[in-house]
Amino acid sequence: MRETEIIARIRNLAGKTNSSRLITGIGDDCAIYRPRPGEDLVVTTDLTIQGRHFQLDSHTAADVGHLSLARSLSDLAAMGAEPLFCLVSLALPAELSSAWLKRFYTGLLILAGKSDIALAGGDLSRFDQVVVDVMCCGRVPRGKALTRSGARPGDVIYVTGSLGASALGLETRTGHAWKRHLRPQPRLAAGIRLRRLPATAAMDLSDGLSLDLYRLCLESGVSAQLDEAIPIAKGATLELALHAGEDYELLFTASPKSRVPAWIDGLSITRIGEIKRGKPGSVRFGKHILKPLAFDHFS
Repeated sequence: MRETEIIARIRNLAGKTNSSRLITGIGDDCAIYRPRPGEDLVVTTDLTIQGRHFQLDSHTAADVGHLSLARSLSDLAAMGAEPLFCLVSLALPAELSSAWLKRFYTGLLILAGKSDIALAGGDLSRFDQVVVDVMCCGRVPRGKALTRSGARPGDVIYVTGSLGASALGLETRTGHAWKRHLRPQPRLAAGIRLRRLPATAAMDLSDGLSLDLYRLCLESGVSAQLDEAIPIAKGATLELALHAGEDYELLFTASPKSRVPAWIDGLSITRIGEIKRGKPGSVRFGKHILKPLAFDHFS
């Protein structure tokens, strides 16, 4: 099958977008999006690589499509952004069939439909393994995006949901935890609620609490004291909750004067600590320094 035929099939799968501001999409050299006055556009991109983020013998094509989009959507959630459109670049080996390709886009587009984000284009290529790069664009009111740099001493630290489930699923490959690993759910509605709260800083937990909180503290120029009330997923351990990644929950801070609800969009909200003055990036758990031992591609 030639590339033009593949693109035509993808275009047919994607259907027509409901966004009147997406002027051109699949079929042109570039997508054109016309933002509204008073908006900031937020843009992110994430690689999803065979052998690093998934295996062909454990993940279906639809799983890979879902995961690839979910990773970038989670970044939009962390900024409190409303999704607009995505671009999907996909390289895959010749031995994978056109049926695999269709199932990949079906999995991706089901999540796109649930997240109200349009597939606006991308790229296709051959390679000796599957590599996916998904760029997502979202919008926020001007100057209102959540960032990692807004935490201040005295702010309270929170997380959505529970931690350690994805890593537990990877270990056991059974039950709800395995489903959480295969099909992570970006916390888009919660992110928008947090922006309106407002949270003072936020990021998604893709690489693990110990490393991601360290990064947030570095960007904000603060330190942190963690409580011992970390919300651990059923069956997981404290070590997995602290250091394992791919939970895609939201880590955020808020003023102690803010009324943070116990639940947002069906997700529990747990206070896990407080922002302190001190060496930027330093995190204490109980009486001890918590080392950022979570996943780092370049460690």
